[in-house]
Amino acid sequence: MPRPYQPSLLRLLHGLTAVLVSLAWLSGLVVYSNDDGRWGRLPLQVGGDWIDIHGTIGVLLWPLAILFALYAISVGRRHLRQPANLIALLALALAVGSGKLMEEDWLKDGQLDHVVYSVHLLAWLVMAGAVLTHVSAVLQRGGMPLLRSMVNLQVRANDLPRDWPGQIRRALTRRG
Repeated sequence: MPRPYQPSLLRLLHGLTAVLVSLAWLSGLVVYSNDDGRWGRLPLQVGGDWIDIHGTIGVLLWPLAILFALYAISVGRRHLRQPANLIALLALALAVGSGKLMEEDWLKDGQLDHVVYSVHLLAWLVMAGAVLTHVSAVLQRGGMPLLRSMVNLQVRANDLPRDWPGQIRRALTRRG
């Protein structure tokens, strides 16, 4: 049985998105614990301006999320038929979009009742569930070989960055 191979552009966008989403989720947990905490706090308080750190990660995630979404709806559109993939992508869009609409002073001033903030919290909860479901589905479909193929650094000769525009063009012209 051949080893699974994932396109390099997918691995790059997916990997960077996964790292930034993880950092955003962890920094958001610290922000929530330090500045909100209505439903519990972390056992240790972490000093620093975590709202700015979380916002910076969000600023970095914004353009990457757009590129990843464009990739998903073009080259990877058949994978969006899997609910965990679609839900994770929608939750990412909702989390990043609602984060862009928030004012950083809301939490510092104790203003916890803004609808956009509630949507942001909900989006990150959905994101966490969707990512867990996504990883579980990957393990069910292809096991560890499929999971390893997403972190493999080897690139085939026809899958170099210069080949990406052609891959995207072919995916857009294919019916799907």
